[in-house]
Amino acid sequence: MKRLSRFRRHRAVAPLLLVLALLSIGTTFSVAGAATSTPITAAERSALIEEGKEIFLKGCSSCHGLNLEGSAIAPALLGVGAASVDFQVATGRMPVADMSQQIARKDPVYDEREVEALAAYVASLAPGPEIPGEEHLNYERDGSLAEGGELFRTNCAMCHNFAGQGGALTRGKYAPTVMGVTSRHIYEAMVTGPQSMPVFSDKTITPEEKLSIIKWIKAAEVEPQLGGAALGRVGPVTEGLLVWTLGLGLLIGVAVWLAMKAR
Repeated sequence: MKRLSRFRRHRAVAPLLLVLALLSIGTTFSVAGAATSTPITAAERSALIEEGKEIFLKGCSSCHGLNLEGSAIAPALLGVGAASVDFQVATGRMPVADMSQQIARKDPVYDEREVEALAAYVASLAPGPEIPGEEHLNYERDGSLAEGGELFRTNCAMCHNFAGQGGALTRGKYAPTVMGVTSRHIYEAMVTGPQSMPVFSDKTITPEEKLSIIKWIKAAEVEPQLGGAALGRVGPVTEGLLVWTLGLGLLIGVAVWLAMKAR
């Protein structure tokens, strides 16, 4: 025991213990990462890309061109990245019959495997934003609710409404609601800028700030209506319309009642 006590007081013990602790933490994270991530092999990726190419030629090339070069009715897809394909196809926006109208979210035509294959094929032809993995979407851990609310009001509320319910834009277009949208698709929308939405690069809004915005949106989805009926949470227009309708209706009713009583 005395010998151990003597070694414990040695000046080299503290740095040695620190190095051992860092090695232990690094090993633990490496093992955990290896256990949770299952990267596909080169052969599997090649097969996935080939599958995506077949799907593209059958369902997308008539509008976007055989080589993703685009056409008079559809944009080119070279360089849009896997994130853009995943957002458009997994949310049901693509494929679409009429490109002249704003494309709304609907049930997807392709399943998850087919969407993954399409995204892999498009991404294989030109680099672009990648699909964020689950490890990059941990908004509960890495996001700030207060910062997310401030960022949303500064960058998003002028189109999507202060409560994320969506709103009208110019020339018949509109910003859709962000309620009920998955965190992955919200992140992809910010980095790809679909339709009328601008692209928010990592220099404009950092990945951590994007997670804060997502955290605020998810909190707004479950926020209770303590003030009564929400009325769609689209601002003072519906509230004013309701007040005018009820108020004027009440005044007209009172006027009719007084006129009938005066007879």
